[in-house]
Amino acid sequence: MELQEASNAVICGGRFYSSDGEGGRQYQKVVVVGIPNPFVWFRTRIYYFLIRTYFDKEFNIEEFTQGARQAFSHVSCLLSQCQFDALEGLVAKDLIGKLKDKCADLPLSHKRALSADPDEIMYTTPGDVGIYYDDNGRKFVSILMRFWYLTSAHLPEDSMEGARVFQVAIGGDGEKPESKRLLTANYEFQREFTQGVTPDWTITRIEHSKLLD
Repeated sequence: MELQEASNAVICGGRFYSSDGEGGRQYQKVVVVGIPNPFVWFRTRIYYFLIRTYFDKEFNIEEFTQGARQAFSHVSCLLSQCQFDALEGLVAKDLIGKLKDKCADLPLSHKRALSADPDEIMYTTPGDVGIYYDDNGRKFVSILMRFWYLTSAHLPEDSMEGARVFQVAIGGDGEKPESKRLLTANYEFQREFTQGVTPDWTITRIEHSKLLD
């Protein structure tokens, strides 16, 4: 299943203002509204029920989403700085090697665009959920998450075809607005629920659209 099936996105631009003394500070607010596929929404709810029933009674998708959001921001920052040693324990070992190869040829602007500041993450949504067993009876749960985030990194127009661009006015009326692009990323989180195994979620898949295809 493609993640787009799990949630289509409607991206809207709006403006709101806040006063600071005599001068006003102007901001642009980007709103991303998810429109879930009813069949996929219902199926994922069944999986959440199965996870709570057979794997983790305290599992809560809202809390998981918040944790995934924090992990995404932290890991994307490390990735943009090529701190691959710091990814150990957070990202699967075989994936770290693949990320090294992909990042080796990335221009500096693309590396900067990998980093997602917590305040620039516009929308987070769970995607596909999987429950499976391997040949040795080990039990796994995987949850694919999709993130929309803004970046002010200067990216070549020809390599970012299709990416939305927003003009964000941060200063007063006389200041030039800053251009930001809205990018997407897919991160898959996996946890082994075999008895005796440390209960940690590990990132087993990382995709940054237009950057790490």
